[in-house]
Amino acid sequence: MDDAPLKILVVDDEPLATERLQLLLARIGGVDLVGTASDGEAACRMAEALSPDLLLLDIAMPGMDGIDVARELSRRADRPAVVFVTAFDQFAVSAFEVEAVDYLVKPVETVRLERALERARAHIERRANATQPTAVAGKHLDEFWASDLTGLVRIRSVDIDRITAERDYMRLHVGPRSWLIHHSMAALEEGLDPGLFVRLHRSAIVRRDYIAGFHRNVSGRWIARLADGSEQPVGRLYADSVRAIAGR
Repeated sequence: MDDAPLKILVVDDEPLATERLQLLLARIGGVDLVGTASDGEAACRMAEALSPDLLLLDIAMPGMDGIDVARELSRRADRPAVVFVTAFDQFAVSAFEVEAVDYLVKPVETVRLERALERARAHIERRANATQPTAVAGKHLDEFWASDLTGLVRIRSVDIDRITAERDYMRLHVGPRSWLIHHSMAALEEGLDPGLFVRLHRSAIVRRDYIAGFHRNVSGRWIARLADGSEQPVGRLYADSVRAIAGR
């Protein structure tokens, strides 16, 4: 991250606990409290609407608890970092299974909270850097690093079947699995080996040998049939790619 404030969403079903965190955050520079939520369902809705960088998240809440919230948010491309703030210490193992950055036991002191926020910033920066593919001048991208619940995963370009766009993120499909990276489709098209990959749509790049064939639909639009039996529409701007692959 740069010098932008760390956007924080506080989630706790106890008003006094929420107020204490608000007071502590007011003493700390470089943070922006974007909202508070008193239950898990509201936390998920607000996280989607506000895109916080970090959740200060209670665990023991009625209904959807903090572990459930962290697990739900981990499926999202723009998932925030999570620091658990709880009155109980027996949930630590479960907390780190969902990649919590830190685990604070109430009552939280300012110094301890500051340390957790520093860890959150470092975690967010590492995650952003790890998902940025880089190419050496004159060479093509040959690997990517993506994060998942187990940590960081190395993905070789030659193993990628296809890449699809999901807003500001790209999904790398490898067999039945997939990972999200934060990058642009244009940069990937430029960095990948054009002898191995072809762009078929503004939101799709496919490995050439993963294409099993082409056919036209009722409106005359080209459709690529892929090796797994799925289909990928070909954008009108990329129709020439079909002709080049088919040698026509």
